[in-house]
Amino acid sequence: MTVEVTTLDPWTDAEEWNRYVERSDGTNPFFRAEALRLQAEDTGTTLHLLTGFKGQEAIGLFPVFEYSKGPITGAFSPAPQSWSPYLGPATLNLEKVKRRKADQRTQRFLEGAIRWIEREISPLYTRIVAAEFEDVRPFSWNHYTVKPGYTYVVDLEGSEEDLLNRFSSDARQNVRNADEDAYVVEEGDADDIERIVEKVAQRYESQGRSFHLNPDFVRSAYAVLPEGSVRPYVCRVDGEFLGGILVVESDTTRYRWQGGVKPDVDVDLPINDLLDWTVMRDGLRAGLERYDLVGAGVPSINRYKAKFNPRLETNFTITSGAFGIDLAIDRFRKLG
Repeated sequence: MTVEVTTLDPWTDAEEWNRYVERSDGTNPFFRAEALRLQAEDTGTTLHLLTGFKGQEAIGLFPVFEYSKGPITGAFSPAPQSWSPYLGPATLNLEKVKRRKADQRTQRFLEGAIRWIEREISPLYTRIVAAEFEDVRPFSWNHYTVKPGYTYVVDLEGSEEDLLNRFSSDARQNVRNADEDAYVVEEGDADDIERIVEKVAQRYESQGRSFHLNPDFVRSAYAVLPEGSVRPYVCRVDGEFLGGILVVESDTTRYRWQGGVKPDVDVDLPINDLLDWTVMRDGLRAGLERYDLVGAGVPSINRYKAKFNPRLETNFTITSGAFGIDLAIDRFRKLG
């Protein structure tokens, strides 16, 4: 059984690639060709759309970003410092195949992709973040370091009351007791994107941490991706913007991508509880299955996210190469 790994052109083959993305259960809107091209442009990298075929049937997708400057080369998915949601490998057209054959095809696709990366890019450093993808053993077998990471996921099931009743008592009270006449939580527009990103950047700066997400990148993604792929939820009081969350939406899942930071003003209103509740409620009404809170690795933030009774899911950060090269690449990007 042969699985051939080839590449599709990000421009001329974009429609074909997007058809495969839409058929895969393990992708999100940032797998789409138009979003990947934006990431490459924003990070100064070269995009490679690795695609695995069994005969004429596509069975695997793996967007890879090549970084090259001076002596430094790297292979990334997502792109370095892009702040995009999960990428890495994904599979498709394996649902009707027996589990053993599906596993074999997945492994051979990954092994072929690894060989392609090593042959065509020869990176000094590789970093891949794989989520909604279970079998990462081929990376371990090829001497990559595989480190588990975690995220919280809320299942959007039952009635709205069922969903709310699964919250902690303080979260339920925050939602139920908030004066509905005192605030508005709604889906905003392109201008609200910049407001949300600016709030997050200010929060990072106050903590002495770097933040590289470009508002223009998010605006462009909002403009070029299918409607509803990026949703800026905002909370306003008397028409004033107080906070927001950037939500990325796939066919099954809403991702809490950016936002939800503590507001600048002292207001007697649980803004973030109301934002998250509205995002989940609207997702439930739309028939979506999951709300991925995107991360469960920071104890102080985990305490907030745990209020919504999420379950823990595993993702993987996969690396190979010299320690510190990723920091050198970040420095080269800033200088460029």
